[in-house]
Amino acid sequence: METLIIAIAAGLGFVIAYHTYGKWLGKKVFELSSSAICPSEALEDGHDFVPTKKSVIFGHHFTSIAGTGPIVGPAIAVMWGWLPALLWVVLGSIFVGAVHDFGSLVVSLRNKGQSVGDIAGRYISPRTRFLFLLVLFLGLTVVLAIFGLVIAAVLKMYPAAIFPCLVQIPIAIGIGVLLYRKGAGILIPSIIALTLMYLSVIYGDVGILKSINVYLAGLPLIVWVVILLFYSFIASVLPVWTLLQPRDYINALQLFSVLILIVVGIVAAAFFGGAPIEGTRPELTIAAPMIDIDPADAPLIFPFLFITIACGACSGFHCLVASGTSSKQMKCENDAMFVGFGSMLTEGFLATLVILACVAGLALGIPSDSGTLLGTEAWEARYASWTTAGGLGAKVGAFVDGSANFIASIGIPHAFGIALMGVFVASFAGTTLDTACRLQRYVVQEIAATPTFKLNALTGKYMATTVAVITAFFLASIPVNGPWTLSSMGTGGLILWPMFGAINQLLAGLAFLVITAYIWRTKKPLWFILPPTLFMLCMPLWAMIMQAFFGTAAEASWLAQERWGLLFMACATIILECWIIVEAFHCIKKAPAQMSGGK
Repeated sequence: METLIIAIAAGLGFVIAYHTYGKWLGKKVFELSSSAICPSEALEDGHDFVPTKKSVIFGHHFTSIAGTGPIVGPAIAVMWGWLPALLWVVLGSIFVGAVHDFGSLVVSLRNKGQSVGDIAGRYISPRTRFLFLLVLFLGLTVVLAIFGLVIAAVLKMYPAAIFPCLVQIPIAIGIGVLLYRKGAGILIPSIIALTLMYLSVIYGDVGILKSINVYLAGLPLIVWVVILLFYSFIASVLPVWTLLQPRDYINALQLFSVLILIVVGIVAAAFFGGAPIEGTRPELTIAAPMIDIDPADAPLIFPFLFITIACGACSGFHCLVASGTSSKQMKCENDAMFVGFGSMLTEGFLATLVILACVAGLALGIPSDSGTLLGTEAWEARYASWTTAGGLGAKVGAFVDGSANFIASIGIPHAFGIALMGVFVASFAGTTLDTACRLQRYVVQEIAATPTFKLNALTGKYMATTVAVITAFFLASIPVNGPWTLSSMGTGGLILWPMFGAINQLLAGLAFLVITAYIWRTKKPLWFILPPTLFMLCMPLWAMIMQAFFGTAAEASWLAQERWGLLFMACATIILECWIIVEAFHCIKKAPAQMSGGK
């Protein structure tokens, strides 16, 4: 029953926060107006700037910011106990993440749909713009390199998810045509899309389709990376309404249906127990410790809890989506609270369910060589140490198995639940990948247009996207260990991945600086924005220093490529952060000037 109480309390907390704190921000701080002309209408081009229905843009925004972040982060952070992870998810989502996302979206709306990096040059200094863009380029390069690996790894773990993920593409294109070319309403296409998706899960791994799934799952990682980056290239240069928006919308529908199934499963398990095992329904209990400050092999809870859980509490990647794509598609300024604040709270609820799936869902039973493990034994089998629980497979597997156990509690076959959750994870990672590629294209275009470079050849969408894809491929192709072979290539993103968590959170801190500068210029109160700004600047810097100079990476050989890569990334990012902070402090010391654009 404790599990159910946590789920209900968290859900109610998010709803209350939306209707109180969110509305206060929208009305008193940002002063949203339905009469304001959004960039999607003022700059409409049918390609990037496209006025979009609130429900569709919510689907795009949510699935783009979520990805696998609110899954893998909480799934490993429960090593420190479920209570610290839960508190950071709930409180962080409301008072840090939602403010960050909402503010980034509004500031971009008020500045012609420009990215946060571009806006930094207006509200802080021109130098800050260039420095910010460099940080964005480094971060997005790692995202593109690693998410190709993530999706490939998930599909290899769950081959039954391959066909449903592939069939999403033609379904999405069809939905896009129905909505934007045929003028169809949103209800019927939604029902069609969701029905086709579930049918693909049910029948997508039988007969010849199963053989195809198994064959594709056996492809080398680098082949999958190439395929996924090629898909990202196509998705990035196409108009947003043809593939990006409808695919994200389909995944949003899938998300809400999955959330409903999981919640109903928690209710059933709380009152009746899990799916029968040898004729007995196991009791739903939380098998993980409430607090464990020093789990085996784990880094310090401070600051790494706040770096491990990014998406689901606060993530710098969200400011890129909010200011990079969502602001260009919103047709009414009042929708910003629903999309920005609401999406983050929804992601927080997803992260809450992930925590419950890992600490309670697993306890309902996982298979082992000695039979089905239940309760504490099931938990310890997956979370014996940080090293054991730290791999991608273990993190994703804990959530997938725990969620499938919840779903099985209401009579749905466990195998279907496993396939459904595998599709869910891979689909969300895919939405992050194609959105990140489009965002990187914008960043390359903005860097190329700066007076420092003036590379007109890279300001076009095709050349800019090519640069984005090639740099990501180069990083991904580097073998982590061993010679360059077809089987060893594809894991290069892991070289810099240990540092990405800190860089990602640093982006949130830098975005908070831009939002703070904006609010400062509008002469609104700063009491609500300063604490999360300082927190999201200090925690990533602390973690970056620990990882680069005192963590396990620092104990490796000085000649190891991982060590050199981490040191270079850490030092470059620390210098850029300190520089930007100095520029921001110098700006805030000045008297508030008349804003150069927007409200």
